[in-house]
Amino acid sequence: MIARFLLLASVASASFITPAAHAQDATPQPVDPAAETQNPRGDVIVVTARRRQETAQQVPLAISVVRGDSIEATGNFNIVKLQQLAPTLQVYTTNPRNTSVNIRGLGVPFGLTSDGFEQGVGIYVDDVYNSRVAAATFDFLDVAQVEVLRGPQGTLYGKNTTAGAINITTNQPTFDFEGRAELTVGNLNLRQAKAAVSGPLSDTVAVRIAMASTSRRGTLYNVTSQRWINEQDNLGLRGQLLFKPSEDFSVTLSGDYSRQNPKCCGTTFVRVGRTQRPLNRQYDALAAAQNYVVPSRNPYDRLTDLDSNLNAGNKIGGVSAKIKWDVGPGTLTSVTAWRFWDWKPENDRDFTGLSIVSRSQNPSQQDQYSQEFRYNYESQNVDVVVGLFGFKQRVDTQGTEQQGSAAAQWSLAPSSDPANPANNPATLAGLTASNTQWLKADSAALFGQLSWKVTDALTIQPGLRLNYDKKSGFYQRVVTNAQGQAISCTTVAEPGTIKGTSQQCGVYQPQVSAPSDSAWNFTYDFNINYKIARDVLAYATYAKSFKTLGINQNGLPLNADNTVNYDASTVKPESVNHFEIGLKTQFLDRRATFNLTAFRTDIRNFQATVNGGQFGTVRGYLANAGKVRSQGIEADFKIVASDRFTAYANGAYTDAKYKRFVDAPCPPELSGGTFQAANATLDYSQPGVPGALSPRQCDISGADLPGVSKWAFSYGAEINQPVTLLAKEGQVYFGVDGNYRSHWNSNASPSIYTNVKGYALTNFRAGFRGEGFEVFGWVRNALDVDYIETLQVAPGNTGLIAGQPGDPQTWGGTIKFSF
Repeated sequence: MIARFLLLASVASASFITPAAHAQDATPQPVDPAAETQNPRGDVIVVTARRRQETAQQVPLAISVVRGDSIEATGNFNIVKLQQLAPTLQVYTTNPRNTSVNIRGLGVPFGLTSDGFEQGVGIYVDDVYNSRVAAATFDFLDVAQVEVLRGPQGTLYGKNTTAGAINITTNQPTFDFEGRAELTVGNLNLRQAKAAVSGPLSDTVAVRIAMASTSRRGTLYNVTSQRWINEQDNLGLRGQLLFKPSEDFSVTLSGDYSRQNPKCCGTTFVRVGRTQRPLNRQYDALAAAQNYVVPSRNPYDRLTDLDSNLNAGNKIGGVSAKIKWDVGPGTLTSVTAWRFWDWKPENDRDFTGLSIVSRSQNPSQQDQYSQEFRYNYESQNVDVVVGLFGFKQRVDTQGTEQQGSAAAQWSLAPSSDPANPANNPATLAGLTASNTQWLKADSAALFGQLSWKVTDALTIQPGLRLNYDKKSGFYQRVVTNAQGQAISCTTVAEPGTIKGTSQQCGVYQPQVSAPSDSAWNFTYDFNINYKIARDVLAYATYAKSFKTLGINQNGLPLNADNTVNYDASTVKPESVNHFEIGLKTQFLDRRATFNLTAFRTDIRNFQATVNGGQFGTVRGYLANAGKVRSQGIEADFKIVASDRFTAYANGAYTDAKYKRFVDAPCPPELSGGTFQAANATLDYSQPGVPGALSPRQCDISGADLPGVSKWAFSYGAEINQPVTLLAKEGQVYFGVDGNYRSHWNSNASPSIYTNVKGYALTNFRAGFRGEGFEVFGWVRNALDVDYIETLQVAPGNTGLIAGQPGDPQTWGGTIKFSF
C-alpha cells in the first residue's frame, strides 16, 4: 500500500514540475551548494542535519525544519508544543520527568520514566546531547531553528538514536551589535519576556546573552488547596562567548541555566471502568463506603481535590566548549560538555482527595559529561564525516512512597467484621517505602559516513557505527511501618527487622538489586539518492540500528506468589531494521516545495514501559516486547505564492503496532481478579466482569502502540498587506495555523478505558511588523476545543482513570523590538 501510494504521489508531483523540468537540460547539471543558498528564488532553508551546511532539499532524509520566527509566531515555545507543527512528533508529559518524546511512535517507552533506558530520540542543543528528556519541557531560549530528523541517526550523531533526533540551533554571538526584546501578556495571567543582546568585545571576541521567563496560572483548580495547579513558572538564561582569531579557527564557550518551580502536576477525574476485582473493591463502591465524592465527573470542569502537596521543581543547565578548526580540506570540530539535572517532585499517586498514597516523590540528581570529536571533509566527488564520541552519566534518586489513613479500606478486602484489617486504618497507615538508587552509564562510539558522488546526479552514502555501552545500577527499597521499624517479608525476619504483616507485604516489599551489563554493537546504514531533475531528489535508505541494553531502576514486579521477580532486572537491547524511500521536489520557480516519505521500521526486543497495576511496583518497569513495527507515509507541502501569501500543510499516517508481545501485563479490564491457573489456557472472554478470573499475562500482539495517532495533520497560512503605521513602513498580516490528531491509547497495554479521542486545534494571529518592530494579537485553541493530553490508570485495579485536560482557549498580545 505504501509503495503504491508513493508511486502515485511521485507521478502527481512530477506532473506539477513538468513545465520547469522541460525548461532545463535533460541531463541534471552539477549544483553548487553555495549558489543554491544564495539563489533568490523561493524559500531556502539551510540545515546542519548532516553536520555540514546545506539546503534542506539537498538532504536525503526526512526532515522538518521550524525556524525561530515561526516558533514564536505560532506560540510553540517548547518541544511539547512543537508537535503541533510536526505531525510525526509525539510529545506527552505528566510532569517534566515523565515526558515521552517519540517520532513515528518510537523513541521513549510511553509511561512512567525509568533512568535505566536510553532515549530513542536524541535532543541536541548546539551539538550537545541532552540525555534526559526533562530538557524538552523548558522554553526555547534564543533559538534560530529546530530540525526534526526522522529515522535512525547513528552514523552522524554522537549518541545513537533509533527513532530520530531533534537538532536545536541557537543564535550565535555576532561581531555586529544587535539585540531583541519581546513581551507577551495574555489571559490566565500569562506573562512572558524574552531578550537577547549580542556584539563584539574586541576584533576577535564577541558575546551573546539571552534570557526568557514565562509564568501562567494553572488550568486545574484544586478545591482542597483552593488554588490553581499545573501552572507555568519557567526561567532560562544563556551566555555565549566567541573567540575567533582567524577565519579558520574559533572557540565558542556556552553556559546555560533553566529552572521551573510550578505547582504541578496534578490530574482530574476522567472516568471509571469496570475491572475484574470484586465489585465491592472497585472505585464506585470504595468511594461510597468512605463517603467520597469527587468535585466533578466532567474533566472539562477543570476541578480536582488532590490532597497531597504538588511540586515539579526542575533545574537543568551546563557548560560547553566548541572548537572549530579548518584543517586543510576539512574541518575538525570538538564539543566538550558537562550538564546537570536536578529534579524535586511531589505527586499525588492515588489521583483522589483521599489519603490512600499520602506521599510520592522520587527526587533525582544527574551529572553527564560528553566529548565529541568530528572531522568533516568535502570535495567535488566525496564528502566524509568521521567522529568519536564519549559519554558518562550518573543519576542518583531518593524515593519515598507512603500509605495514608484511607489505604486499608481502599486496598484490602472489606467486610462487616470489625476485626477485618480493612476496617482498621492503622493496618497500612504510615507504611513507607524508601528507595535509594543510582545509575552509572558509560558509552563510547566511533562513527562515520561517506557520500560518494558517483555522477552529478547519483550519490551513494554508506555509514558505520561501532558502539560500546556499560550500565550498572543499584536499587534498594526499605519498608518501614508507622513506628519507623523496618519490616521483612521473608519467612524468617532478617536481622534488624520485624516480620511484616501479609497486608503490608502485599503493598510494599523490601528489595535490593544491583544489575550490571555491557554490550558492543556494530550498526550501519546505506543511502542512495538520485537527482531526477535540478529540483527533484529521490532517495532510499536502509539502516541497521539498535538501542542499547536497559536495566530496571524503579523496583521490580512481583511474581504470582508475591515474591520479587529478579529476572526482570535487565532488558535486552533493541534490534532495529529501518527502510525508507522519499521524494523531495520544488517547483513554481522553487516557490513551492512538496516532499513525500514512506517508511517501515521493525524492532525486535522492543523496550516497553509496563505496569501491572500493583501497588508493590511503585513505578512502571521495563520489559521486552518480542517485535514492534512502525510504518507509514509522510507528506510536507509549502508554498510562497508571493511576498503577500504563504501557506503550508503537513500530514502523516503512522501504523505502529506490537507485532508480538505475548506476555504483556493485562489492561485494567482484564486485571484485579484472582489469577487463572498457571497451566490454564488464557481466557480473555470476561473483560470488566467483577469477580472473574484474571489472566496472568496478556497477548497484545497486533495492538497499537500507546501514544500514537494513526493520522496527524498540521497546516498554516499567512497573508499580509504593506501599510504605513505611525510613520513606520511595514505590513499588516493575518495568520492561521492548526493541527489534528486522531485517537490514540494512553496505556502500555491498550485499554478500552484509556482511549484518548482525536481532536483538532485552531489558532489565529493578526498584527503589524515593520523594521525593528512587531506587535500582534493571538488566540490559541480559538474554538475552545475540549481535549485530553494524557490519561493514567490509578494503581490497585480499582478502575479509576485520571487525566490532564489540554489547554483551554488562550489569548493575548505580543510586542517585539529588535536593533
